[in-house]
Amino acid sequence: MSRQMVRMNELIDEITMGPFGSDITVDNFIDDGVPVLNGCNVSGIKLIEESFKYVSEEKAIALKKANTKRGDIVITHRGTLGQISYIPNDSKYDNYIISQSQFRVTLKKEKIDPIYFTYYFHTSEGQKRLLSFKNHVGVPALAQATTNFRLLEFPVKPLPEQKAIAKVLSDLDAKIELNNKINAELEAMAKLIYDYWFVQFEFPANLQDPTLSGAEGYKSSGGKMVYNEELKREIPEGWEVKQIKEELEVQYGFPFSTKLFNEEGSGYPVVRIRDILNNTISIYSIEKAENKYQLEKGDLLIGMDGNFHMNFWDKNDCYLNQRCVRIRKNINSRVSLFQALFSSKPYIQAREKNVSRTTVGHLSAKDIDSLYVLVPNSSLLVTKSKVFDNLLDKLITNRNQNQQLASLRDWLLPMLMNGQVTVKEAEKKVEKLYNQAENHSMAAEPKVYYGK
Repeated sequence: MSRQMVRMNELIDEITMGPFGSDITVDNFIDDGVPVLNGCNVSGIKLIEESFKYVSEEKAIALKKANTKRGDIVITHRGTLGQISYIPNDSKYDNYIISQSQFRVTLKKEKIDPIYFTYYFHTSEGQKRLLSFKNHVGVPALAQATTNFRLLEFPVKPLPEQKAIAKVLSDLDAKIELNNKINAELEAMAKLIYDYWFVQFEFPANLQDPTLSGAEGYKSSGGKMVYNEELKREIPEGWEVKQIKEELEVQYGFPFSTKLFNEEGSGYPVVRIRDILNNTISIYSIEKAENKYQLEKGDLLIGMDGNFHMNFWDKNDCYLNQRCVRIRKNINSRVSLFQALFSSKPYIQAREKNVSRTTVGHLSAKDIDSLYVLVPNSSLLVTKSKVFDNLLDKLITNRNQNQQLASLRDWLLPMLMNGQVTVKEAEKKVEKLYNQAENHSMAAEPKVYYGK
């Protein structure tokens, strides 16, 4: 399919390199002011607004052309190449400073949409063009970055079509971002409930003892407490302290042979420690393990080496590798997986802090066996189970929807750019996906969760 190709120079209003290293030193950084961008900020389509350092307004003015604003494009020319992001119109700040490893582009808005422009350079074709003048000697860098960028050819579509394509893609990313925010709130809610119920023991009093008022928390309303030797603290009367392995299924990973691994997607997906944090699959094995090593959605995984990653798994039909442990509920479990997570985390984080920088930390089966959880009395068990299980179900559902949204976006991106799919066809596919997804909106926050 023929496309109109134009030199980038016809689309650029202004392009400037970042400051020299000597122009921004450690002494220039302050607690608040004008944010200075780094590689983490431009690792996605849209500017990621976190992990900033700041300089004063006066310093920002002195840096002149290193200033960048809403609607601009920021590109990495040294270090992690291929990074390109746009600064959205609703960004937190009016102004930013690019780093010495970046350059910024201001486009002619009457010719090119910045969001469309950025999405194009996240296609394989766009990345190939962007990296076509990569310097292969020494530190990865784009040779004569701004000069060569001006000479690139860019496939131009009518501006209304650019904006329509950008909207389809950015709407998908916005939904993914919203789901991520909701999941952060779900996890925060679960942690808050856990702290009220299992740390402060301020769960609804009448769920433990019908003679007490449900309007107040158990401990503050005079609920009886007894000393527990294992935890070295008082717990509500009638509660039990159990090892995690007594209440939940604990399964260690299978020692897959690394000689049988491949990255091509053929064979059985294997979950390694590096995969736990982001629920990714990066390796496959032609060797099949027993069914007991197979994972299910909602399993709690813990990496037993390095940084001891902990996370809920959101896929079925994967197999757990050695030096990872899986914790799962069964029909007899009286403990939720959120309880297992929040009970285990302080101990595991303490182990992580005690590991020196020159060594790798390790957890053993003995360490896992030493993890304890509290088991409430039967009257509280039903309410607790409904609360935590409901939150976990919503969390996993949102993650699964995000995988579908990301897959559709990644498929549509090149297809829309090269004209193999029209905007109307893309909108129908997005609508179909939304219609298939169940409505899992967050329910109103019940006061009974907190007991106050």
